[in-house]
Amino acid sequence: MSSSSAIHLTLPQWNGGLRKIRFIYLVNLTSFRLTLCPDTGPAVPLYLGADIFSSTDIRTENHPRYHAKFAKKGLATKIHFSSAFRFNGLKVPSANNSLWFYSVQGLFRVAFELYSKQEQLAVLENFQDVWKSRIDDIPLKMSYNLSEKLDLAVSSTVCDTESRSEMSQPLQCQVARGSSDVCGSDTCETSADHDYCSLPKQTFQTKQSQVVVATVRQKLHSIENKLSSETLSYRGQLETVMLLLKSIDQCINGDLKEKDVTETVLGLLKAKDWGSVYSSSLISCIGRWLGQQFNAMNSSISQKVENFKVQHIEQISNLPPAEELASELFPEPMQTLLLHWMGLSEESSLEKRHSEYPILLLILEFANHNLITGVAHVLYSSLICK
Repeated sequence: MSSSSAIHLTLPQWNGGLRKIRFIYLVNLTSFRLTLCPDTGPAVPLYLGADIFSSTDIRTENHPRYHAKFAKKGLATKIHFSSAFRFNGLKVPSANNSLWFYSVQGLFRVAFELYSKQEQLAVLENFQDVWKSRIDDIPLKMSYNLSEKLDLAVSSTVCDTESRSEMSQPLQCQVARGSSDVCGSDTCETSADHDYCSLPKQTFQTKQSQVVVATVRQKLHSIENKLSSETLSYRGQLETVMLLLKSIDQCINGDLKEKDVTETVLGLLKAKDWGSVYSSSLISCIGRWLGQQFNAMNSSISQKVENFKVQHIEQISNLPPAEELASELFPEPMQTLLLHWMGLSEESSLEKRHSEYPILLLILEFANHNLITGVAHVLYSSLICK
């Protein structure tokens, strides 16, 4: 069908702050609407995948893979539209004229996996009524072929009003208008179906940056007001505040150094008593982060251990002292953590530290799944047998 005889459609759109999501209503296996008219039967709202994934950490070229993953779970579907339809503000190849859409359950799943907390809250507040009303919907098919648009022009105003009510107040639906394609027919017919020109990513990110900057200014103004007051309750925290502000300044200037971050983090940790080790979320978070960092070192440690064994194959029964082995093969942070955990600080007697190092070495061997000493091999074999 020629471009002049094509039916140009503008999808209705939800505006939620910086994020905008276009949608349609699936009526049956072959038909759709752009407005919701309850009197003419049920319709399932479906949300445009390109909008849902816009301005996330997922690169555009990887979107199809994610869409397919969610489609296998019945949360997304690829809709093939009749060649008679063209979409304003969307670049869809005329060869297949298809777009990915998500159910409201799929929208929630993506939001809670990829969105910021503020965006998750916006989705939750605006789509919870839709989610409740569609709770019993069956999973989506992998794809649909839609050839018929069932919107009734004579009742579009009524339907649009009912659509807003059904989709909750903040959903501002725009009824389809027969306007020219904003991308230009030639460009739109040859472009990828995940590109869209009505909301450039750069513009979205610029607006998002402006919001962040405004929030930072507001926070700094609030701090200034508190420092100007006569209240003395914050005086004991000024040193920590200075450390934080110094790090913020360095972060903005792009010259944040590890030494300064170390001082800031240590200052925060010492700022107050964070509670029992049994219930402290802060200590749990630090432990998790440390564990992940140490786990990531495993391959390089294994390589070091293998090289060490090759070099000392003739002296395997006469290895260097435990302290030398630990220092040569395992990262210093691991040793520091365990030494302090065992109550051995830098001030501990040299004799005490020497006596405990064989235990520390054994722990490091087991924790890193790299056995060097004969003791470790014997104990490991014994544990496996049990």
